Amino acid sequence: MRIGLRLLLGFFLILGLALFVVLRVFVEEVKPGTRLAMEDSLVDAAYTLARLAAPDMKAGIMPSGDFALALQGLPAEDPQARIWGFRKDRIDYRVTVTDAQGIVRFDTRPEAVGQDFSRWNDVARALRGEYGARSSPASPYEPEPTTVMHVAAPIRDGDRIIGVLSVSRPNHRLEPYIERSQQRILRWSWALLGLSLLIGLLFSWWIAHSLSRLRGYANAVAKGERASLPVLGRFSGNTEFSELAGALERMRLRLEDKAYVESYVHTLTHELKSPLAAIRGAAELLQEDLTAADRQRFTGNIQRQTERLHQLVDKLLALARVEQMRDLGQRGPVDLSRLTRELLQRLEPRLRLRRLTVRDELGEGMTVSGDAFLIGQALQNLLDNAIDFSPPGGELWLRLERDAGGLAWSVRDQGQGIPDYAQAHIFERFYSLPRVASGERSSGLGLCLVREVSDLHGGRIEVCNVADPVGCLVRWVLPA
Repeated sequence: MRIGLRLLLGFFLILGLALFVVLRVFVEEVKPGTRLAMEDSLVDAAYTLARLAAPDMKAGIMPSGDFALALQGLPAEDPQARIWGFRKDRIDYRVTVTDAQGIVRFDTRPEAVGQDFSRWNDVARALRGEYGARSSPASPYEPEPTTVMHVAAPIRDGDRIIGVLSVSRPNHRLEPYIERSQQRILRWSWALLGLSLLIGLLFSWWIAHSLSRLRGYANAVAKGERASLPVLGRFSGNTEFSELAGALERMRLRLEDKAYVESYVHTLTHELKSPLAAIRGAAELLQEDLTAADRQRFTGNIQRQTERLHQLVDKLLALARVEQMRDLGQRGPVDLSRLTRELLQRLEPRLRLRRLTVRDELGEGMTVSGDAFLIGQALQNLLDNAIDFSPPGGELWLRLERDAGGLAWSVRDQGQGIPDYAQAHIFERFYSLPRVASGERSSGLGLCLVREVSDLHGGRIEVCNVADPVGCLVRWVLPA
């Protein structure tokens, strides 16, 4: 299982469990909390009304006194109130007054007058001077009976309890408010869960994406590919991933520098042996008594090998500089048509010496974006190879054409082409084939430099043999 999915599942599991526990506790507390608030209000109402009922109870005129007259018709009262979207069209309070024996003397709903309430918990406790409250079914004959909450307060004559006033209210009248609260809590909880899940998804994606890019970078470095340190996003900041990326880059640079130096020392030592041996042999022979022709021949050999060493060092330095580049620092428009013609002017003496003609199909205004100096070095090497492998009196075709998303620069010679055994090695460092004119080999760094420059520009280089006439075609595609 991928790390991003593991993080998401773990985050969602912990969040879901925590939210479930919180919701269960919170929702379960809504109904009891509402009823406790209702009981608190009933206590206030009962004790307030008990004070008001006390004078009539002392005088023994409870059924016909001012208190009873003031509360008559209370159940039919319509307050026309709208509370939290619900219309309240009646008074839910029911007030009953019992005497010291628990017999009902007054009821806002007269059906209970004369009944004995002394056995009810609220009345019995209030008669003993204790806090009395109960919750009982409104009617035991209903299939799903609703409950009514009763709170009683003693009616006192000094220290003597002469009666009890009870205030009751059906619990089901609170259900709409409780249901509304629970629904709102659940809706916001689901919204919170969805938002948290989205945040978890983004967080998990960010971690997995950052690790994936670092892994891709490490794999590319391990394969020896040209890879740039991944940018982990503008929101990463100075995080552990950024520090890890920096550590990987520093490690890569140190390892590459060490391996690069070792590789170059090894290959350079190998490549220098041949020209140095030739120079040393020619120098030893020049110390002997030679004819003028032999002396001139050996002197020319020293000059050729010295020039070979000079070219080898120059190209090796150029290649080393390009190989150490991870990307182009600055880009600019490069006119390939004009740049190629400038290079041909520099190569005019060599073309005349080999009696080569050039067919120019470069067009005008063919421009790409890149480093003009590096592209010029690459084109110089391709033109040098085309001249070196062309037979005397041959022809070179130079063409520039539009390719899908870029420009294709190509040169075609009339040489013998590339042998089959060399096809897979022509871009390797220090690999070269004998030149047509001299039979000697070059430094073997030209095409390697071309490939590095092409990779820096996001291009594609192709080399293949062609027929009619026989020759070699080099095609370099660069993005426009």
